[in-house]
Formats: sequence, structure tokens, C-alpha cells
Amino acid sequence: MEHSLFLLKKKTKLLNVFFGKEKEEKKLNILILNGPNLNRLGQREPDVYGSNTLTDLEKGLKTFGNQHGVTIESKQSNWEGQIIDWLHEAEKKADGIVINPGAFTHYSYAIRDAVASIDIPVIEVHISNVHAREDFRKTSVIAPVCKGQISGFGFSGYEMAIDYFLRRHKS
Repeated sequence: MEHSLFLLKKKTKLLNVFFGKEKEEKKLNILILNGPNLNRLGQREPDVYGSNTLTDLEKGLKTFGNQHGVTIESKQSNWEGQIIDWLHEAEKKADGIVINPGAFTHYSYAIRDAVASIDIPVIEVHISNVHAREDFRKTSVIAPVCKGQISGFGFSGYEMAIDYFLRRHKS
């Protein structure tokens, strides 16, 4: 009986797709960009950034994406120009970008201009609460051209940004 019910559901779905009554929902594609020194997560200032590594972050985001039907692509570079190239390329294939620009946050007008030049939403994320740290960290030249900024929630900040894109996609 269960087998017959399964086949009936499968046949109904195929007929609905064939007659245009059911559309496959487009999978959301999110690009995660991490800037300078984030490759040193787990080693660099663990009292500020925690003991988990960039690999831990990327695996966790991949799992989060799979649980929510989102394709996650993660990249990290210590080079400003590489990040700019990835931002430009993402416009053709990503539905949103989560960027942790690291120290570039405070002075990279080139990354700011790249974010402003693309027609997809970008959310700036920081693992630590940059507003509770040194004065120079409180200024972001990139945040004004982003959809928003999430700061101080550790790795969960990335998931919060992805959740925004999920909610935006469903509405």
C-alpha cells in the first residue's frame, strides 16, 4: 500500500510539472566572501574570534545551506583585487553575497565601489563586535553600500545573513 501511494504521489507530481501546475522553485545561490587573515581563524586571537577554523565555518555554512535548500559557495582571499573580481563575477550567478571584508572594511574604497557596482544584495558580516573594539574598527566604508551589517554574533552572523536572503527569496 505504501509503495502504491508513493508511486501515485510521484505520478501526480510529474503530471503537475508536465501541465505547468507545479514549478520547481529556483535554488538560492549565496556567495560567502572572507577577506584578509580569516584564513587564520582558530589561530589568530582565539579570545576574539574563537577557536574554530575557516574550514569549520565553511563546513557549517554548507550544512546550513543544505538544510535550507541553499547553494553556498565560500571563498577567502588576502588580496583586495581578488575579492573585487569575485564580486564582479558573482553578479552573473549569485542571488546574494555575504562578505566579511576583514581589515578592508575600514579603508577599501575599491571593494566599496565594487559592491556598489553590482546589482545583487550584499550583507557585511563580522565575527566580533567591531563596535566594541578599537576605534579604527568602528568605521566601515563598505557598510553604507550594503543591505546591512551583522556584527558580534560569531559564525552565527553568517547564518543570519543567509536567513535574510531566504526570507527575501520567499516573499
